[in-house]
Amino acid sequence: MWRAFRTGSVCDLSARAAELDDPHGDRVWDAGRSVRADVVSLLLLHGPPPVPGRVASLKLRGVRITGRLDLSGGTVEPYVELQSCRFDSEVQLSETRFGTLRLVDCALPRLDASRLHTEGDLHLPRCRVARGIRLTDAQIGTDLLISQAVVQRDSRGRAIAADGMSVAQDFQGELLETYGEVSLRGSKVGGSMNLRGARLRNPHGRRALNAPQLTVERTLYLTSIALDYVPGDSGSSTPPYGLGQTPARGQRARRFECRGGLRLDDGRFGDAVDLYGARFVPAEEQEVSLRRIQTPELRFVGERPERGRVVLSGAKVVKLVDASTSWPGPGGASIEGFVYENLAPRGHFPLVRRLEWVAAATPEFSPEPYERLASVLRASGEDADAREVLLAKQRRRRATLPPAAKAWGYVQDWTVAYGYRPGRAALWMVLLWAAGALLFAQITPAAIKPDEHPEWNPLLYALDLLLPVIDLGQQGHWMMKGYWQWGSAVLVLLGWILATTVAAGASRLLRRG
Repeated sequence: MWRAFRTGSVCDLSARAAELDDPHGDRVWDAGRSVRADVVSLLLLHGPPPVPGRVASLKLRGVRITGRLDLSGGTVEPYVELQSCRFDSEVQLSETRFGTLRLVDCALPRLDASRLHTEGDLHLPRCRVARGIRLTDAQIGTDLLISQAVVQRDSRGRAIAADGMSVAQDFQGELLETYGEVSLRGSKVGGSMNLRGARLRNPHGRRALNAPQLTVERTLYLTSIALDYVPGDSGSSTPPYGLGQTPARGQRARRFECRGGLRLDDGRFGDAVDLYGARFVPAEEQEVSLRRIQTPELRFVGERPERGRVVLSGAKVVKLVDASTSWPGPGGASIEGFVYENLAPRGHFPLVRRLEWVAAATPEFSPEPYERLASVLRASGEDADAREVLLAKQRRRRATLPPAAKAWGYVQDWTVAYGYRPGRAALWMVLLWAAGALLFAQITPAAIKPDEHPEWNPLLYALDLLLPVIDLGQQGHWMMKGYWQWGSAVLVLLGWILATTVAAGASRLLRRG
Protein backbone atom coordinates (compact mmCIF):
# COMPACT_ATOMS: atom_id res chain seq x y z
CA MET A 1 0.00 0.00 0.00
CA TRP A 2 2.85 2.34 0.88
CA ARG A 3 4.63 1.75 -2.43
CA ALA A 4 1.37 2.07 -4.43
CA PHE A 5 0.66 5.37 -2.72
CA ARG A 6 3.96 6.86 -3.86
CA THR A 7 3.38 5.85 -7.48
CA GLY A 8 -0.37 6.59 -7.59
CA SER A 9 -1.20 3.00 -8.56
CA VAL A 10 -3.90 0.70 -7.22
CA CYS A 11 -3.22 -1.51 -4.24
CA ASP A 12 -5.40 -4.49 -5.16
CA LEU A 13 -5.89 -7.15 -2.47
CA SER A 14 -9.00 -8.69 -3.98
CA ALA A 15 -9.26 -12.45 -4.43
CA ARG A 16 -10.50 -12.15 -8.03
CA ALA A 17 -13.61 -14.18 -7.22
CA ALA A 18 -17.04 -12.54 -6.89
CA GLU A 19 -18.15 -14.62 -3.92
CA LEU A 20 -14.90 -13.86 -2.08
CA ASP A 21 -14.70 -10.14 -2.89
CA ASP A 22 -18.24 -9.02 -2.02
CA PRO A 23 -17.70 -6.45 0.76
CA HIS A 24 -21.36 -6.75 1.79
CA GLY A 25 -21.40 -10.53 2.17
CA ASP A 26 -21.05 -12.64 5.31
CA ARG A 27 -17.75 -14.25 4.35
CA VAL A 28 -14.85 -13.22 6.62
CA TRP A 29 -11.85 -11.74 4.84
CA ASP A 30 -8.52 -13.12 5.97
CA ALA A 31 -5.79 -11.08 7.64
CA GLY A 32 -3.76 -10.95 4.45
CA ARG A 33 -6.26 -8.46 3.04
CA SER A 34 -6.29 -6.18 6.10
CA VAL A 35 -4.64 -2.83 6.74
CA ARG A 36 -4.89 -0.84 9.94
CA ALA A 37 -6.91 2.39 9.97
CA ASP A 38 -4.16 4.29 11.81
CA VAL A 39 -1.71 3.41 9.03
CA VAL A 40 -4.16 4.72 6.43
CA SER A 41 -4.51 7.92 8.49
CA LEU A 42 -0.74 8.33 8.69
CA LEU A 43 -0.43 7.79 4.95
CA LEU A 44 -3.11 10.38 4.10
CA LEU A 45 -2.12 13.06 6.60
CA HIS A 46 1.69 12.69 6.65
CA GLY A 47 2.52 10.35 3.80
CA PRO A 48 5.84 10.07 1.96
CA PRO A 49 6.55 12.15 -1.14
CA PRO A 50 5.66 10.66 -4.53
CA VAL A 51 8.16 8.94 -6.76
CA PRO A 52 9.62 11.57 -9.09
CA GLY A 53 7.33 12.04 -12.06
CA ARG A 54 4.30 10.51 -10.34
CA VAL A 55 1.36 11.88 -8.32
CA ALA A 56 0.76 10.38 -4.89
CA SER A 57 -2.76 8.99 -4.34
CA LEU A 58 -4.43 6.31 -2.27
CA LYS A 59 -6.21 3.75 -4.41
CA LEU A 60 -7.36 0.58 -2.67
CA ARG A 61 -9.40 -2.33 -3.97
CA GLY A 62 -10.70 -5.31 -2.02
CA VAL A 63 -9.10 -4.16 1.25
CA ARG A 64 -10.37 -4.65 4.80
CA ILE A 65 -9.63 -1.63 7.01
CA THR A 66 -9.49 -2.54 10.68
CA GLY A 67 -9.99 -0.09 13.50
CA ARG A 68 -11.53 3.33 13.35
CA LEU A 69 -10.47 5.60 10.50
CA ASP A 70 -10.42 9.07 12.03
CA LEU A 71 -9.30 12.02 9.92
CA SER A 72 -11.27 14.68 11.82
CA GLY A 73 -9.98 18.19 11.32
CA GLY A 74 -7.23 17.07 8.98
CA THR A 75 -6.32 18.13 5.46
CA VAL A 76 -5.95 15.32 2.94
CA GLU A 77 -4.20 16.49 -0.19
CA PRO A 78 -3.81 13.22 -2.15
CA TYR A 79 -6.60 11.87 -4.32
CA VAL A 80 -8.48 9.08 -2.48
CA GLU A 81 -10.42 6.23 -4.08
CA LEU A 82 -11.46 3.02 -2.34
CA GLN A 83 -13.34 0.36 -4.29
CA SER A 84 -15.04 -2.73 -2.86
CA CYS A 85 -13.45 -2.19 0.54
CA ARG A 86 -14.78 -3.17 3.96
CA PHE A 87 -14.52 -1.01 7.10
CA ASP A 88 -14.72 -2.68 10.50
CA SER A 89 -15.55 0.56 12.34
CA GLU A 90 -17.11 3.92 11.50
CA VAL A 91 -15.32 6.44 9.33
CA GLN A 92 -14.89 9.83 11.01
CA LEU A 93 -14.32 12.74 8.61
CA SER A 94 -15.73 15.68 10.60
CA GLU A 95 -14.27 19.01 9.45
CA THR A 96 -11.84 17.22 7.15
CA ARG A 97 -10.67 18.85 3.93
CA PHE A 98 -10.27 16.71 0.80
CA GLY A 99 -9.55 17.28 -2.83
CA THR A 100 -11.72 14.41 -4.11
CA LEU A 101 -12.99 11.43 -2.12
CA ARG A 102 -14.45 8.35 -3.75
CA LEU A 103 -15.76 5.33 -1.84
CA VAL A 104 -17.20 2.95 -4.44
CA ASP A 105 -19.13 -0.20 -3.47
CA CYS A 106 -17.79 -0.16 0.09
CA ALA A 107 -19.31 -1.47 3.34
CA LEU A 108 -19.27 1.02 6.22
CA PRO A 109 -20.78 0.78 9.70
CA ARG A 110 -21.23 4.58 9.69
CA LEU A 111 -19.91 7.68 7.94
CA ASP A 112 -19.69 10.89 9.96
CA ALA A 113 -18.62 13.72 7.66
CA SER A 114 -20.24 16.77 9.22
CA ARG A 115 -18.66 20.02 8.00
CA LEU A 116 -16.63 18.05 5.48
CA HIS A 117 -15.08 20.24 2.78
CA THR A 118 -14.08 18.92 -0.64
CA GLU A 119 -12.61 20.86 -3.51
CA GLY A 120 -13.85 18.20 -5.90
CA ASP A 121 -16.34 15.33 -5.73
CA LEU A 122 -17.69 13.16 -2.96
CA HIS A 123 -18.70 9.78 -4.36
CA LEU A 124 -20.43 7.01 -2.41
CA PRO A 125 -22.05 4.90 -5.18
CA ARG A 126 -23.21 1.37 -4.34
CA CYS A 127 -21.99 1.72 -0.75
CA ARG A 128 -23.90 0.14 2.12
CA VAL A 129 -23.94 2.01 5.41
CA ALA A 130 -25.32 0.26 8.48
CA ARG A 131 -25.89 3.24 10.80
CA GLY A 132 -26.38 6.29 8.65
CA ILE A 133 -24.46 9.02 6.86
CA ARG A 134 -23.93 12.43 8.41
CA LEU A 135 -23.14 15.35 6.09
CA THR A 136 -24.44 18.24 8.19
CA ASP A 137 -23.07 21.58 6.90
CA ALA A 138 -20.76 19.75 4.48
CA GLN A 139 -19.46 21.69 1.47
CA ILE A 140 -18.99 19.65 -1.69
CA GLY A 141 -16.90 21.51 -4.26
CA THR A 142 -18.39 19.84 -7.35
CA ASP A 143 -20.69 16.77 -7.32
CA LEU A 144 -22.21 14.47 -4.72
CA LEU A 145 -22.87 10.94 -5.97
CA ILE A 146 -24.66 8.36 -3.82
CA SER A 147 -26.41 6.41 -6.58
CA GLN A 148 -27.40 2.80 -5.73
CA ALA A 149 -26.29 3.22 -2.12
CA VAL A 150 -28.19 1.45 0.68
CA VAL A 151 -28.30 3.36 3.94
CA GLN A 152 -29.83 2.22 7.22
CA ARG A 153 -30.88 4.59 10.01
CA ASP A 154 -28.77 5.81 12.91
CA SER A 155 -29.72 6.01 16.59
CA ARG A 156 -31.82 9.14 15.88
CA GLY A 157 -33.77 7.52 13.06
CA ARG A 158 -31.93 9.29 10.25
CA ALA A 159 -30.44 7.51 7.27
CA ILE A 160 -28.86 10.66 5.81
CA ALA A 161 -28.49 13.78 7.95
CA ALA A 162 -27.38 16.58 5.63
CA ASP A 163 -28.95 19.75 7.00
CA GLY A 164 -27.25 22.87 5.68
CA MET A 165 -25.21 20.92 3.13
CA SER A 166 -23.97 22.75 0.03
CA VAL A 167 -23.28 20.97 -3.28
CA ALA A 168 -21.75 23.23 -5.91
CA GLN A 169 -22.94 21.21 -8.90
CA ASP A 170 -25.13 18.07 -9.10
CA PHE A 171 -26.58 15.76 -6.44
CA GLN A 172 -26.94 12.29 -7.96
CA GLY A 173 -28.89 9.70 -5.97
CA GLU A 174 -30.38 7.38 -8.59
CA LEU A 175 -31.64 4.03 -7.23
CA LEU A 176 -30.73 5.12 -3.71
CA GLU A 177 -32.33 3.08 -0.91
CA THR A 178 -32.74 4.52 2.58
CA TYR A 179 -34.42 3.09 5.69
CA GLY A 180 -34.75 6.18 7.86
CA GLU A 181 -35.28 9.90 7.45
CA VAL A 182 -33.34 11.74 4.74
CA SER A 183 -32.91 15.22 6.22
CA LEU A 184 -31.84 18.04 3.88
CA ARG A 185 -33.14 21.09 5.72
CA GLY A 186 -31.76 24.31 4.26
CA SER A 187 -29.46 22.48 1.84
CA LYS A 188 -28.37 23.98 -1.47
CA VAL A 189 -27.63 22.28 -4.79
CA GLY A 190 -26.01 24.36 -7.52
CA GLY A 191 -27.16 22.11 -10.37
CA SER A 192 -29.81 19.39 -10.47
CA MET A 193 -30.85 17.00 -7.74
CA ASN A 194 -31.55 13.57 -9.14
CA LEU A 195 -33.32 10.87 -7.13
CA ARG A 196 -34.69 8.91 -10.08
CA GLY A 197 -35.77 5.44 -9.05
CA ALA A 198 -34.84 6.01 -5.39
CA ARG A 199 -36.71 4.24 -2.61
CA LEU A 200 -36.99 6.24 0.58
CA ARG A 201 -38.55 4.44 3.53
CA ASN A 202 -39.01 5.46 7.13
CA PRO A 203 -41.28 3.00 8.93
CA HIS A 204 -40.19 4.30 12.34
CA GLY A 205 -40.67 8.05 11.87
CA ARG A 206 -42.89 10.77 10.45
CA ARG A 207 -41.04 11.61 7.23
CA ALA A 208 -38.95 9.72 4.71
CA LEU A 209 -37.70 12.95 3.07
CA ASN A 210 -37.52 16.09 5.20
CA ALA A 211 -36.16 18.95 3.09
CA PRO A 212 -37.75 22.32 3.98
CA GLN A 213 -36.03 25.38 2.49
CA LEU A 214 -34.16 23.21 0.00
CA THR A 215 -32.69 25.21 -2.88
CA VAL A 216 -31.99 23.51 -6.22
CA GLU A 217 -30.78 25.84 -8.95
CA ARG A 218 -32.10 23.61 -11.72
CA THR A 219 -34.47 20.59 -11.53
CA LEU A 220 -35.42 18.26 -8.69
CA TYR A 221 -36.09 14.80 -10.15
CA LEU A 222 -38.25 12.50 -8.00
CA THR A 223 -39.19 10.36 -10.98
CA SER A 224 -39.13 6.88 -12.41
CA ILE A 225 -35.90 5.77 -14.01
CA ALA A 226 -35.46 3.84 -17.24
CA LEU A 227 -33.71 0.56 -16.50
CA ASP A 228 -32.73 -0.28 -20.08
CA TYR A 229 -29.31 1.33 -19.85
CA VAL A 230 -25.78 0.10 -20.33
CA PRO A 231 -23.98 0.14 -16.97
CA GLY A 232 -20.62 1.81 -16.74
CA ASP A 233 -17.43 -0.10 -16.09
CA SER A 234 -17.46 -0.87 -12.35
CA GLY A 235 -13.69 -0.79 -12.35
CA SER A 236 -13.52 2.73 -13.70
CA SER A 237 -11.90 5.35 -11.53
CA THR A 238 -14.84 7.65 -12.29
CA PRO A 239 -18.28 6.12 -11.60
CA PRO A 240 -20.86 6.80 -14.34
CA TYR A 241 -23.13 9.77 -14.00
CA GLY A 242 -26.82 9.50 -14.79
CA LEU A 243 -27.46 5.77 -14.92
CA GLY A 244 -30.73 6.35 -16.71
CA GLN A 245 -33.32 8.87 -17.77
CA THR A 246 -37.03 9.31 -17.18
CA PRO A 247 -38.60 6.35 -19.02
CA ALA A 248 -40.61 6.58 -22.20
CA ARG A 249 -44.02 4.94 -22.48
CA GLY A 250 -43.72 1.14 -22.32
CA GLN A 251 -40.09 1.21 -21.27
CA ARG A 252 -38.96 -0.91 -18.32
CA ALA A 253 -38.66 1.37 -15.32
CA ARG A 254 -38.34 1.60 -11.56
CA ARG A 255 -40.45 4.18 -9.78
CA PHE A 256 -39.32 6.74 -7.27
CA GLU A 257 -41.01 5.58 -4.07
CA CYS A 258 -41.45 7.44 -0.81
CA ARG A 259 -42.92 5.41 2.05
CA GLY A 260 -43.53 8.00 4.70
CA GLY A 261 -44.05 11.75 4.69
CA LEU A 262 -42.30 14.08 2.26
CA ARG A 263 -41.64 17.73 3.08
CA LEU A 264 -40.32 20.33 0.63
CA ASP A 265 -41.86 23.40 2.30
CA ASP A 266 -40.47 26.81 1.25
CA GLY A 267 -38.20 25.20 -1.35
CA ARG A 268 -36.84 27.08 -4.35
CA PHE A 269 -36.30 25.21 -7.63
CA GLY A 270 -34.88 27.05 -10.62
CA ASP A 271 -36.29 24.91 -13.46
CA ALA A 272 -38.82 22.34 -12.24
CA VAL A 273 -39.97 19.83 -9.66
CA ASP A 274 -40.49 16.61 -11.60
CA LEU A 275 -42.66 13.89 -10.00
CA TYR A 276 -43.21 11.83 -13.15
CA GLY A 277 -44.17 8.28 -12.19
CA ALA A 278 -43.52 8.90 -8.48
CA ARG A 279 -45.22 6.71 -5.89
CA PHE A 280 -46.07 8.24 -2.52
CA VAL A 281 -47.17 5.91 0.26
CA PRO A 282 -47.76 8.08 3.34
CA ALA A 283 -49.60 6.88 6.42
CA GLU A 284 -53.03 8.29 7.21
CA GLU A 285 -51.66 11.22 9.24
CA GLN A 286 -48.65 11.94 6.97
CA GLU A 287 -48.34 14.46 4.13
CA VAL A 288 -46.68 15.09 0.82
CA SER A 289 -46.07 18.71 1.74
CA LEU A 290 -45.15 21.25 -0.95
CA ARG A 291 -46.21 24.33 1.00
CA ARG A 292 -44.95 27.64 -0.39
CA ILE A 293 -42.55 26.09 -2.90
CA GLN A 294 -41.59 28.25 -5.88
CA THR A 295 -40.70 26.79 -9.26
CA PRO A 296 -41.38 27.58 -12.93
CA GLU A 297 -42.82 24.10 -13.48
CA LEU A 298 -44.40 21.43 -11.29
CA ARG A 299 -44.87 18.02 -12.93
CA PHE A 300 -47.31 16.18 -10.69
CA VAL A 301 -47.69 13.06 -12.85
CA GLY A 302 -47.32 10.13 -10.49
CA GLU A 303 -49.49 7.51 -8.86
CA ARG A 304 -52.52 8.59 -6.88
CA PRO A 305 -51.70 8.46 -3.13
CA GLU A 306 -54.17 6.18 -1.40
CA ARG A 307 -53.70 7.71 2.06
CA GLY A 308 -52.34 10.87 3.62
CA ARG A 309 -52.62 14.33 2.07
CA VAL A 310 -50.97 16.32 -0.71
CA VAL A 311 -50.57 19.94 0.43
CA LEU A 312 -49.79 22.77 -2.00
CA SER A 313 -50.98 25.68 0.12
CA GLY A 314 -49.18 28.89 -0.80
CA ALA A 315 -47.13 27.27 -3.56
CA LYS A 316 -46.31 29.35 -6.64
CA VAL A 317 -45.64 27.75 -10.01
CA VAL A 318 -45.82 29.08 -13.53
CA LYS A 319 -46.79 25.84 -15.27
CA LEU A 320 -48.69 22.96 -13.68
CA VAL A 321 -48.29 19.66 -15.51
CA ASP A 322 -50.59 17.04 -14.02
CA ALA A 323 -52.89 14.11 -14.76
CA SER A 324 -56.40 13.42 -13.54
CA THR A 325 -55.21 10.10 -12.10
CA SER A 326 -52.43 11.68 -10.01
CA TRP A 327 -54.49 13.57 -7.43
CA PRO A 328 -55.94 11.98 -4.29
CA GLY A 329 -59.65 11.78 -3.61
CA PRO A 330 -61.87 14.07 -1.50
CA GLY A 331 -60.04 15.51 1.50
CA GLY A 332 -56.72 14.17 0.26
CA ALA A 333 -55.36 17.45 -1.13
CA SER A 334 -55.13 21.09 -0.09
CA ILE A 335 -54.66 23.89 -2.65
CA GLU A 336 -55.63 26.95 -0.61
CA GLY A 337 -53.48 29.82 -1.89
CA PHE A 338 -51.92 27.64 -4.62
CA VAL A 339 -50.97 29.96 -7.49
CA TYR A 340 -50.38 28.63 -11.01
CA GLU A 341 -50.46 30.49 -14.32
CA ASN A 342 -50.74 27.74 -16.95
CA LEU A 343 -52.21 24.26 -17.09
CA ALA A 344 -50.64 21.52 -19.22
CA PRO A 345 -52.49 18.27 -18.40
CA ARG A 346 -51.07 14.92 -19.43
CA GLY A 347 -53.75 12.80 -21.01
CA HIS A 348 -57.49 13.39 -20.85
CA PHE A 349 -58.38 15.90 -18.12
CA PRO A 350 -61.87 17.29 -18.89
CA LEU A 351 -63.29 20.29 -17.08
CA VAL A 352 -65.66 18.17 -15.02
CA ARG A 353 -62.68 16.27 -13.59
CA ARG A 354 -60.85 19.54 -12.96
CA LEU A 355 -63.83 20.81 -10.98
CA GLU A 356 -63.86 17.55 -9.03
CA TRP A 357 -60.17 18.18 -8.27
CA VAL A 358 -60.94 21.62 -6.86
CA ALA A 359 -63.89 20.34 -4.85
CA ALA A 360 -61.86 17.43 -3.45
CA ALA A 361 -59.07 19.80 -2.41
CA THR A 362 -61.42 22.21 -0.60
CA PRO A 363 -63.52 20.26 1.94
CA GLU A 364 -64.70 23.63 3.26
CA PHE A 365 -65.80 26.11 0.62
CA SER A 366 -63.21 28.66 -0.44
CA PRO A 367 -63.71 30.91 -3.49
CA GLU A 368 -60.01 31.42 -4.22
CA PRO A 369 -59.25 28.03 -5.89
CA TYR A 370 -62.24 28.45 -8.22
CA GLU A 371 -61.27 32.02 -9.10
CA ARG A 372 -57.68 30.94 -9.75
CA LEU A 373 -58.79 28.17 -12.10
CA ALA A 374 -61.20 30.50 -13.90
CA SER A 375 -58.48 33.12 -14.31
CA VAL A 376 -56.07 30.58 -15.81
CA LEU A 377 -58.71 29.26 -18.22
CA ARG A 378 -59.72 32.76 -19.26
CA ALA A 379 -56.09 33.73 -19.90
CA SER A 380 -55.74 30.70 -22.19
CA GLY A 381 -58.84 31.70 -24.17
CA GLU A 382 -61.25 29.19 -22.59
CA ASP A 383 -63.87 31.74 -21.62
CA ALA A 384 -66.76 29.28 -21.67
CA ASP A 385 -64.92 26.92 -19.33
CA ALA A 386 -64.04 29.85 -17.07
CA ARG A 387 -67.74 30.68 -16.75
CA GLU A 388 -68.50 27.06 -15.89
CA VAL A 389 -65.92 27.23 -13.10
CA LEU A 390 -67.42 30.42 -11.68
CA LEU A 391 -70.88 28.87 -11.90
CA ALA A 392 -69.58 25.85 -9.95
CA LYS A 393 -68.20 28.29 -7.37
CA GLN A 394 -71.63 29.88 -6.90
CA ARG A 395 -73.30 26.49 -6.57
CA ARG A 396 -70.70 25.40 -4.01
CA ARG A 397 -71.17 28.68 -2.12
CA ARG A 398 -74.96 28.20 -2.10
CA ALA A 399 -74.59 25.18 0.18
CA THR A 400 -73.12 27.43 2.89
CA LEU A 401 -75.95 30.00 2.84
CA PRO A 402 -78.99 30.25 5.16
CA PRO A 403 -82.31 28.82 3.85
CA ALA A 404 -83.71 32.06 2.39
CA ALA A 405 -80.52 32.94 0.53
CA LYS A 406 -80.18 29.34 -0.58
CA ALA A 407 -83.69 29.41 -2.06
CA TRP A 408 -82.91 32.63 -3.93
CA GLY A 409 -79.71 30.97 -5.18
CA TYR A 410 -81.71 28.10 -6.65
CA VAL A 411 -83.96 30.59 -8.43
CA GLN A 412 -80.93 32.36 -9.92
CA ASP A 413 -79.43 29.03 -10.96
CA TRP A 414 -82.57 27.70 -12.65
CA THR A 415 -83.35 30.93 -14.45
CA VAL A 416 -80.08 32.54 -15.52
CA ALA A 417 -77.40 30.22 -14.08
CA TYR A 418 -76.13 33.10 -11.93
CA GLY A 419 -75.56 35.08 -15.11
CA TYR A 420 -72.83 32.78 -16.45
CA ARG A 421 -74.99 31.32 -19.22
CA PRO A 422 -76.39 34.36 -21.04
CA GLY A 423 -78.00 32.15 -23.67
CA ARG A 424 -80.37 30.81 -21.03
CA ALA A 425 -81.34 34.39 -20.11
CA ALA A 426 -82.10 35.16 -23.77
CA LEU A 427 -84.26 32.03 -23.97
CA TRP A 428 -86.20 33.12 -20.89
CA MET A 429 -86.76 36.54 -22.48
CA VAL A 430 -88.21 34.91 -25.59
CA LEU A 431 -90.48 32.68 -23.47
CA LEU A 432 -91.63 35.60 -21.34
CA TRP A 433 -92.26 37.67 -24.46
CA ALA A 434 -94.40 34.92 -25.94
CA ALA A 435 -96.27 34.40 -22.65
CA GLY A 436 -96.84 38.15 -22.24
CA ALA A 437 -98.06 38.51 -25.82
CA LEU A 438 -100.56 35.66 -25.36
CA LEU A 439 -101.84 37.17 -22.12
CA PHE A 440 -102.18 40.71 -23.43
CA ALA A 441 -103.88 39.43 -26.59
CA GLN A 442 -106.90 38.62 -24.42
CA ILE A 443 -107.63 42.27 -23.59
CA THR A 444 -107.92 45.63 -25.26
CA PRO A 445 -106.94 48.20 -22.63
CA ALA A 446 -108.21 51.73 -22.54
CA ALA A 447 -105.86 54.43 -23.83
CA ILE A 448 -104.52 57.01 -21.38
CA LYS A 449 -105.11 59.73 -23.99
CA PRO A 450 -108.01 58.73 -26.24
CA ASP A 451 -106.91 61.05 -29.04
CA GLU A 452 -103.20 60.24 -28.88
CA HIS A 453 -102.32 56.55 -28.91
CA PRO A 454 -100.93 53.97 -31.32
CA GLU A 455 -102.79 50.89 -32.46
CA TRP A 456 -102.95 48.23 -29.71
CA ASN A 457 -100.36 45.50 -30.40
CA PRO A 458 -99.92 42.79 -27.71
CA LEU A 459 -96.60 41.62 -29.20
CA LEU A 460 -95.02 45.05 -29.18
CA TYR A 461 -96.49 45.91 -25.79
CA ALA A 462 -95.01 42.77 -24.13
CA LEU A 463 -91.66 43.41 -25.83
CA ASP A 464 -91.70 47.06 -24.76
CA LEU A 465 -92.15 45.97 -21.15
CA LEU A 466 -89.32 43.42 -21.31
CA LEU A 467 -86.72 45.60 -23.04
CA PRO A 468 -85.33 48.28 -20.71
CA VAL A 469 -84.16 51.64 -22.07
CA ILE A 470 -85.58 50.96 -25.56
CA ASP A 471 -88.98 52.62 -26.16
CA LEU A 472 -91.18 50.89 -28.75
CA GLY A 473 -94.02 53.40 -28.31
CA GLN A 474 -96.47 51.12 -26.48
CA GLN A 475 -95.87 51.12 -22.73
CA GLY A 476 -96.80 54.75 -21.95
CA HIS A 477 -100.11 54.83 -23.88
CA TRP A 478 -102.29 52.16 -22.29
CA MET A 479 -103.96 52.00 -18.91
CA MET A 480 -103.61 48.67 -17.13
CA LYS A 481 -105.71 47.87 -14.10
CA GLY A 482 -105.75 45.17 -11.41
CA TYR A 483 -103.84 41.99 -12.16
CA TRP A 484 -102.79 43.29 -15.59
CA GLN A 485 -100.97 46.15 -13.92
CA TRP A 486 -99.13 43.77 -11.60
CA GLY A 487 -98.30 41.50 -14.55
CA SER A 488 -96.85 44.46 -16.44
CA ALA A 489 -94.67 45.37 -13.45
CA VAL A 490 -93.37 41.81 -13.17
CA LEU A 491 -92.44 41.79 -16.86
CA VAL A 492 -90.58 45.08 -16.48
CA LEU A 493 -88.61 43.76 -13.48
CA LEU A 494 -87.77 40.45 -15.15
CA GLY A 495 -86.80 42.30 -18.30
CA TRP A 496 -84.24 44.38 -16.44
CA ILE A 497 -82.73 41.30 -14.77
CA LEU A 498 -82.56 39.20 -17.93
CA ALA A 499 -81.40 42.00 -20.21
CA THR A 500 -78.59 42.86 -17.79
CA THR A 501 -77.51 39.21 -17.79
CA VAL A 502 -77.50 39.03 -21.60
CA ALA A 503 -75.54 42.31 -21.83
CA ALA A 504 -72.96 41.07 -19.33
CA GLY A 505 -72.45 37.86 -21.29
CA ALA A 506 -72.11 39.75 -24.56
CA SER A 507 -69.64 42.12 -22.94
CA ARG A 508 -67.47 39.17 -21.83
CA LEU A 509 -67.49 37.80 -25.35
CA LEU A 510 -66.48 41.16 -26.79
CA ARG A 511 -63.67 41.57 -24.24
CA ARG A 512 -62.35 38.14 -25.11
CA GLY A 513 -62.38 39.08 -28.79
